[in-house]
Amino acid sequence: MKVIVISGPTASGKTSVSIELAKMFGGEIVNFDSLLFYKELNIGTAKPTLTEMGSIPHHMVNIKSISTPINAADFAQMAFPIVENLISQNKNVFLVGGSGFYLQALLKGMYDSPTTPPEILERSEQLYKDQGIDPFRKILLENDLKSYERYHLNDHYRIRRAVEHFWNTGSPLSSARESKDSLNSQLMKSTIHNWDLHHIYLDIPKKEHLAIIEERSKKMIEQGLIEEVKDLLTCGFTGLEKPLQSIGYKEAINYLSGKYESIHECVEQMIISTRQLAKSQRTWFNRDAFKFNFNPLEERHQIFLQVENFLKKTKDLE
Repeated sequence: MKVIVISGPTASGKTSVSIELAKMFGGEIVNFDSLLFYKELNIGTAKPTLTEMGSIPHHMVNIKSISTPINAADFAQMAFPIVENLISQNKNVFLVGGSGFYLQALLKGMYDSPTTPPEILERSEQLYKDQGIDPFRKILLENDLKSYERYHLNDHYRIRRAVEHFWNTGSPLSSARESKDSLNSQLMKSTIHNWDLHHIYLDIPKKEHLAIIEERSKKMIEQGLIEEVKDLLTCGFTGLEKPLQSIGYKEAINYLSGKYESIHECVEQMIISTRQLAKSQRTWFNRDAFKFNFNPLEERHQIFLQVENFLKKTKDLE
């Protein structure tokens, strides 16, 4: 039962490394990058093309519309049987992505959070329509300071989710999260499942990574990100959908609405936002004591050698 995680911050080379590994050693890829779930999003997500995917089956890619976003619990529920099915066929599984919370939900389970009643969802939606995100942040400031400090002011979805949890339970969402984190820290293995798991974490020195981020942001514009967003808005999407509030799409929407004076300003903001995302991803993954760190620019051979040794060792034990 061999499961290999390929994680890392955005623009760290996860796609190319994982596809090469799957081609070399056989296996299939299960995506846990939350934006690759959506069939309408392509350029701004750096989604691999059919040519790049080659003959390697990819799961959890292009499975939803942005009109019906899925959360980490949904992902775990959908991805678990896929992984189990692949394992039952003696296929190598490559879990690939940068959405750490989604990976954690799959490997270690979710913290308890009861289903939000319709009346609270309606209350949340009405307040958001009337006053935006500011009253939600004020509620967190007064009642759940840790969540207030945790979520970036542009992360409207998670800010609202924390407030809805507080309204529903009377207790801070951060308390439930800390309880689960405490249980996870006591878990002396990488997953609650009976999987033989090996975690490869890719990261690049910040100076080199910034150059890659800058180049990729410019390339997205050249490839037609603005046109992609314009088409989505023309098709009836509002731009307020959670996936369209992600990096690249939000800046493109702001450019189209006139918030930015030039395309250069749009690109610069994309770069800043991507750097901030990479920083938060590093912080998240650095808490994982079960991973092996590699710089894919200089240690590609070592990555492949380690995966080969892991697969060989596991096979020898069967």
